[in-house]
Amino acid sequence: NGKIIQELEADFRGAGWNVIKVIWGPGWDELLAKDKEGILQRVMMETVDGEYQNYRARDGAFVRKHFFGKHPKLLEMVANMTDDDIWRLTRGGHDPHKIYAAFKIAQEHKGQPTVLLVKTVKGFGMGKSGEARNTAHQTKKLDDEAIREMRDRFAIPVPDDELADLPFFKPADDAPEMKYLHERRAALGGYLPQRRMRAEETLAVPELAAFKSVLDPTAEGREISTTQAYVRIMTILLRDASLGPRVVPILVDEARTFGMEGLFRQIGIFNQRGQLYEPVDKDQVSYYREDKAGQILQEGINEAGAMCSWIAAATSYSTNNRIMIPFYAFYSMFGLQRVGDLAWAAGDMRSRGFLMAGTAGRTTLNGEGLQHEDGHSHVLASTIPNCLPYDPTFAHEVGVIMHDGLKRMIEKQEDVFYYITVMNENYSHPGLKPGQEANILKGLYLLQEGARDGKHRVQLMGSGTILREAIAAADLLKADWNVDADIWSAPSFTLLARDGQDVERWNMLHPADKNPRIAHVTQSLQDTTGPIVVATDYMRTFAEQVRAFIPKGRSYKVLGTDGFGRSDSRAKLREFFEVSRHFVTIAALKSLADEGALPASVVVQAIEKYGINPNKPNPVTL
Repeated sequence: NGKIIQELEADFRGAGWNVIKVIWGPGWDELLAKDKEGILQRVMMETVDGEYQNYRARDGAFVRKHFFGKHPKLLEMVANMTDDDIWRLTRGGHDPHKIYAAFKIAQEHKGQPTVLLVKTVKGFGMGKSGEARNTAHQTKKLDDEAIREMRDRFAIPVPDDELADLPFFKPADDAPEMKYLHERRAALGGYLPQRRMRAEETLAVPELAAFKSVLDPTAEGREISTTQAYVRIMTILLRDASLGPRVVPILVDEARTFGMEGLFRQIGIFNQRGQLYEPVDKDQVSYYREDKAGQILQEGINEAGAMCSWIAAATSYSTNNRIMIPFYAFYSMFGLQRVGDLAWAAGDMRSRGFLMAGTAGRTTLNGEGLQHEDGHSHVLASTIPNCLPYDPTFAHEVGVIMHDGLKRMIEKQEDVFYYITVMNENYSHPGLKPGQEANILKGLYLLQEGARDGKHRVQLMGSGTILREAIAAADLLKADWNVDADIWSAPSFTLLARDGQDVERWNMLHPADKNPRIAHVTQSLQDTTGPIVVATDYMRTFAEQVRAFIPKGRSYKVLGTDGFGRSDSRAKLREFFEVSRHFVTIAALKSLADEGALPASVVVQAIEKYGINPNKPNPVTL
C-alpha cells in the first residue's frame, strides 16, 4: 500500500544523507521527456508498490490498460508502442549504465554519506515461472520454455540442442569481459575472498597484578559495586601508554548510572565538530565534554547503533589491521533482548571486545519495574558459540575475567568476545586468593568452606548478586539448624555446561579410553557431600544447564527468577522471586529432608520462622 523507496528516502534525507534513486530504466527516459504536464510523474507517484509488482507479473497489454490507462494522455503517449515495447520498460536497477552512473555520482559527492536506493524486480529474467511473483524465492527449477525465454531475453549464445544440459557460458579468454574480470580480481588480491585473521601488530597486556586495586579485599567499612570495579579496570587501561589509545568506551545512556562520568573530562566524548556549546554542567568536575579527539562514543538512546559501533571497533583488527578494545556498557535488559541478532552477527564476524551489561539481574535494579529487570540475558548469551558469558559476584572475579579477555582477544588474538554482567549494588569484597584464578575462568570455584561440626552438610552455589543470598543462607543454616554449608561461586554456568558437553562428546568418541575425561563441575563437586542448592538472579534454565554433569546420585535444586519483573525493593523482590536467603535455606532443608537426613517438620518450622506464606502465588504466574 505504500512506496518503500520514498519512505527510505525520507529517512536518509532526514538523517542528513545524500540520496540517489535509480528507479526507471532507459526506456522510460523518452516518455518522461514527453511528459510536459507532469501527468506521468503524478501517476508514477500515486501508484503503490503492490501495483508495480502486479504489472511486472503480467504482460505489456496489462500494463497498458492498468497503468497508462489511468489517464487518457498517457494512453496517447504510448499509442505507437507495441505491448512488447511496453513490456521492455524496465526498472533502473536492471540497467548497468544507470547503476554505473549512480555509483560515479556517489563517489564524487563530498561532505555527506551517500545511499543508493535502487529499484529492481524480484526473479528478474524468470518470466512466467517467477518474475515479480511472491513465489520467486521458492522456485527451484525452471522448465525448458522458461530456460529458452531467458536465453533469448539476455541473448546468451547457447544453441537449442544444448539447452537441456544447462551449460555454463564462458566468454573467450581474450574477450573484454574476461580481461576486465581478471584485472579486477588481480587488483582485489586474488580470486577468492580473503579476510585478515590476525592484525599484523602485536600488543602486550599487563600482568594481572596491574589490577591490584580490584583484586585486593575492600577496606573495612568500604563497599563498592562490580560496576565500579569494571570502571576502575578501564581507567587503568586508559592510563596504559600502549593500550590506552585503543580503548573505545561506548555508551547509549546513563553514563552516571555506571559511574563513568569521570571519563568525560579524562578522555572526552568524540564529536567530529568538537563542542559548539557550553554544557549546563560545566561547573562540575565531570562535565559533559565533547571533543574532536574524544574516545567515548556517546550514541544517545540507540542500542542498535551502539552495537554497530562496537562491532566496527571489535572487527577493526581485520578490516583496518589495527587492534581496538571496545567496551559497550548498557542496561542489561536493553542489551541482548534488543540487539540479539546483532550479537549473533558479531559472533559470526569474529568480533573481539567486551559487552558490559550493567544493572544486571532480575532483582538488582529495584523500583523500575519489568522494563528494566533482566533475568534472561545469560540464556540468550549462551546461544552464541564464541561469546564467553560471565556473571561475577565480586570485584576480583571481574578483574580476573577481564584480564583473561584482554589476554585472549588482544594479545593472543583469539576469536571470542565477552559478555559480563555487572551490578550497581554496593557491598564488601573478599579479594582474590592464590590459586582461584583458573577455576574462576572455568566457571566454578570454592569460595568459602563451611565448618565441620554440624549434623548435616549442604553445598550452596550461586552467581552475581544472589550468591550473597547463598552466603547469608549458610549463616542461617548454621545458626538456626546446625547445618554446615560450603559456598561455591559460579561465575559462568554457560561455560560449565559447554565444558561438560565437550567432555561428554570426547568420551562418546573415545569409548576405549581408560582415563575418561571429567567435566569441571563434576570434578569440583564429586568429593563433597550433601545436596546442592543453586540460586541466581536469572531464569532457572540458566543454572539448569549443568544438571547433566552433577555427580550421579546427588540432589540438585535450582532457584531462579522466572517471571516478569516488578517495582519494589531488592529484598522484597528476592522474596517475591523466591531467591532470597530464606528461600535458599528452605530449599537446602527440604533437599536434606528428601534424602531422609531431616524430618519434613523441620522444613515446616523454617517456613514459619521466616514468615513465608506457603500458599503465595507462583511468581511466574503474576
